Amino acid sequence: MNTLKFTDSQQLISQLNSASLPADAVSAIAAIAASETTETAAISALIQALSHHHPSVSAAAVEVLVKLAPATVEPLISNYYNSRDQGLQAHIIQALAQIGDRTASDLFAEVVGTEVANHCQGNVRRIAARGLGKIGSTTKDAETICRVVQKLTWALLTPDDWGLRYAAAVSLQEIATSEAHSALMAALDREPDQVVRSRIAAALEKILL
Repeated sequence: MNTLKFTDSQQLISQLNSASLPADAVSAIAAIAASETTETAAISALIQALSHHHPSVSAAAVEVLVKLAPATVEPLISNYYNSRDQGLQAHIIQALAQIGDRTASDLFAEVVGTEVANHCQGNVRRIAARGLGKIGSTTKDAETICRVVQKLTWALLTPDDWGLRYAAAVSLQEIATSEAHSALMAALDREPDQVVRSRIAAALEKILL
């Protein structure tokens, strides 16, 4: 039985790696998802699919990597640090943000804390900020929540990127602790952008302490 499962898994991986058309690759990814395999080779193939030139393939790979979590969390983090491909790194952050495993909190904090960012990196920072929000709102670990709120407070008060400040405000609303409320209060009067200021005000209205 185990031999059969192994053979099936190898066939699915081979189908994904040899797919010549995006539709074939998406079908292979769907088959891996249906098999629910968490074999290292299958996860590695899915992560490699994140670099596919067609957006439907990378989107399908993100969806399955999220579905197969937590087995995918450590491989995703490892591949982020081992890659210089910003496109691949962006998809990895996207997947990890949807998973919301606190193991990724240090990586998210590192990405959010990048001082200089181009347009692509700016998008990734915003997704990482939302990932911190998911972690901070779902974990019961007090130390993790404290570190997440500190990083989001920095993201709300310091960067020039209004989109990052907006994402930080949404995440702090989700966390909804007294510290998150204080950070939003501190940012309300000093926020120069009307859209972000309105989002901060809406967040404060929804936090019930």
